[in-house]
Amino acid sequence: MSDYLTKQLQRYFRYDSFRPGQKEIIGDVLKGCDVLGILPTGSGKSLCYQLPSRLLSDLTVVVSPLISLMVDQVRETKAFHFKEVAALHSLLSYEERTDILTNLHRYKIVYLSPELLQNRQIIGALKKRKVSLFVIDEAHCISQWGHDFRPDYLRLKLAIDLLGNPPLLALSGTVTAEIEQDILEQLERPAMKVHRYPLEQKNIALVVEKLKRNKTKDERLVEILRQKDVPTIIYFSSKQRAEETARLLKEQLPDREIAYYHGDLDPESRLKIQQQFLYDQVEIICATSAFGMGINKPNIRLVIHYHMPPDKESFIQEIGRAARDGKESVSILLFEEGDQQLPFKLIESELPTEQEIRKFLDFLYILHERNEPLPKDYVHVSEMLHIHETKIKLLKFHFETHGIIEDNKVCFDEASWKRTMAKIRQLIDARKRVKQKNVMNMLHYVHSEHCLRQELYKGFQRRTETEKANCCSVCGLSLPDVFKRMDETKKPKTHPEKSWKQRLAKLLEVGE
Repeated sequence: MSDYLTKQLQRYFRYDSFRPGQKEIIGDVLKGCDVLGILPTGSGKSLCYQLPSRLLSDLTVVVSPLISLMVDQVRETKAFHFKEVAALHSLLSYEERTDILTNLHRYKIVYLSPELLQNRQIIGALKKRKVSLFVIDEAHCISQWGHDFRPDYLRLKLAIDLLGNPPLLALSGTVTAEIEQDILEQLERPAMKVHRYPLEQKNIALVVEKLKRNKTKDERLVEILRQKDVPTIIYFSSKQRAEETARLLKEQLPDREIAYYHGDLDPESRLKIQQQFLYDQVEIICATSAFGMGINKPNIRLVIHYHMPPDKESFIQEIGRAARDGKESVSILLFEEGDQQLPFKLIESELPTEQEIRKFLDFLYILHERNEPLPKDYVHVSEMLHIHETKIKLLKFHFETHGIIEDNKVCFDEASWKRTMAKIRQLIDARKRVKQKNVMNMLHYVHSEHCLRQELYKGFQRRTETEKANCCSVCGLSLPDVFKRMDETKKPKTHPEKSWKQRLAKLLEVGE
């Protein structure tokens, strides 16, 4: 099997060898096993289903959380002359989506969002084809204890059942033992084969800078960026701060191409900015955590955190955007006293409050009294109740789980409602405690007097192996020395604006 897989890798993808973990995962997938693959960011997780999809006789369904990620995967797959691939997402017109669904027999891989798997028409079309493999990309989104939990991922089990329970492949870059167990439980696949590989990326130096009152973060940011003109991502916990800093940097660094990116931008704008960054037309991105999942840009050299992330998992994911070409790169976390308050505040805003739970229950009771179904449009309910859409999805899922909502109809039973309220309160309190513990773990990293690398990867792997010359600011690493060692050449811009527009139009399959 080993020699056979290597030959198929060379045949279809022109690689001479597998990266660590790929061959083992692919081998189990082709045996029909359910597999959870935990591989570091940038290690080639997508090959773990792309090669099997070439060798399996029927359809591979890939669930992906972001449109930009799907578009990139389709583009990269087609670059290997693998044309039987499509993505279903909200940017497609009705005619384009219908064409894909009508001609599913032409495809070997179909990417789609978890939301679309709740669509009966799409499930009906997929059921007409045998699904050889069901892939869940960014599988940590399933876990309610994970850093990027998405309620729509909780509904994947129903879609899997409707598609005849095909073999599963779940992939993620950062999963603790607790999250791993939660994934297995949510998918009801306790016997999944788990392949876990070290997450440490030895070519990324780790730096924490604690700023004093005489120098602001903005001043230090400008200093760093003037020292090194390289592709850079700057992460923020605030959308407003990301925009403001991008404007400031444009004033201070007029010769650099700078953009901001966050979840409030429309999908077309987000896709355009991401593609501009990939093709070196934007050099510096000021972004929230909404940016970067699945970004496959090899020459990112700097990842700077303007705000401390809320947990190690998201921090490891975000710094892992750098150094995918194996060259030396740097993670810099800027910290000043008081920064720890923001992630604790965000925890309170992410989870439904007692008032919001009661407001949603009151809304359900009114629907019950009127004998009206729950609206399917989450955005409409969110705007009507002034509760964030993600919270609405989370509450709806749990009320469905406990029988209060069935087929969008509200079922009223006073005792059942009280029991459900108590269980939801317990769940939210438990999630809050986990998130608070995660913030404390990040603070331990920031204030560690011992090796930052060992502190960061503690809980994910037993030991670290990076040499001290490229380790961290605690182990004596000098940022100027790292900058000197980094490749001084900058990849030239090769695509003029007209060429870029043509490329984007092609990606979106629309005219200029």
